[in-house]
Amino acid sequence: MSAIRYLLVGSLVATGVWFSYLLWRQWRGAGEDGDSGRRTPTVLECIVGFVTNFFDTLGIGSFAPTTAIFRLARMVPDEAIPGTLNVGHAVPSIAEGVIFIAAVSVDPVLLAVTLAASCAGAWLGAGVVVRLSRRLIQIGMGVALAGAAVLFAAVNLGLLPGGGDALGLSGWKFGAAAAASFVFGALMTIGVGNYAPVLITLSLLGMNPIAAFPIMTGSSALLMQVASLRFLRAKRLCLPVALGLTLGGIPGVIVAAYVVRSLPLAALRWLVCVAVTYVAASMLRSAATQHPGISSRSDRKSPGVRAA
Repeated sequence: MSAIRYLLVGSLVATGVWFSYLLWRQWRGAGEDGDSGRRTPTVLECIVGFVTNFFDTLGIGSFAPTTAIFRLARMVPDEAIPGTLNVGHAVPSIAEGVIFIAAVSVDPVLLAVTLAASCAGAWLGAGVVVRLSRRLIQIGMGVALAGAAVLFAAVNLGLLPGGGDALGLSGWKFGAAAAASFVFGALMTIGVGNYAPVLITLSLLGMNPIAAFPIMTGSSALLMQVASLRFLRAKRLCLPVALGLTLGGIPGVIVAAYVVRSLPLAALRWLVCVAVTYVAASMLRSAATQHPGISSRSDRKSPGVRAA
C-alpha cells in the first residue's frame, strides 16, 4: 500500500474518532424535548442503520433505502432527512472507506484528488441545503430518488457500462473524474447517494469497476463528515435517529465486509427500486400540495428538527 493510501487510511481513522466524539458530545448536550432531546436511539433506528449500511457495503447504497424507510415509517420530518442521512451514515462510511482503501488497488493520486473534490462539493452543497425550505427539499429529494430508481433499474437490466481495466486515469479523464466528484459531493448533501453516479462515471472513463470502490467509499466517508458539520451547526437533523444509524451501521459494515459472500443483489435492487419510486412520488406530491412561501426559518421550528 502506497504512502498516500496509508495517509488516507490514517486520516479516516483519526477523523472517525474525532467525529464520533463530536456526535456523542452533541447528543450529551441536547435538551429534553422529545426527538430534539437526549433520548436513547430506539432498537428500530439501530436496525435501520444495520440493514442499510450492510447493503451499502455490498454496493447498493444507503441513502435511498434509508430515505424510503424514514418516509414510509414517518421516522424523520422531510426537511431533516438530508442532515440525518449525512450525520448518521458518516461513521459507518468511514469503516467502509478504511476497508476498501486498504484492500483494493487504485491510483493513489486519483484517489486523493477525487476525495478532496468531493469534500469541497459537500461543504458548498451543505451550506445551500441547510437554508432550503421544506418544500424545496421535498422537490430535490423527490427528483433525486426518482433518478436513483432509474439507476437501480438500469443496473438490473444491464444498461450501464461495464467499465475497463484501468486502475487510474490521466489527462482530461482525470479532470473529468475530479469535476464529477465535486458535483456528486454537492448533490450528496441533499440525499443523493454517490455510489451509482461515481461507479457509472468511472466506468465510462474506462476504469475497472472494482477500483471505483475505494473512491466511492472514501469520498462518502470524508464528505459526510464535512457536510455534517454544517447540518449539526444549523440543527437540521434528528440527532437520536442519526445516532441509531451510527450504532447499528458499524456492525452492519463489518458483517457485510467480512462475513457475507453472496446475496441476490439483483432482487434486492428491484425491491429498493419499487420502494424508492413510491417515496419519490410521495415527496413530490407533498411538495405540490404545500404553499410555496414556506420559509426555511419556519421549517427549523418543526418538531423533531432541532436535534442538537
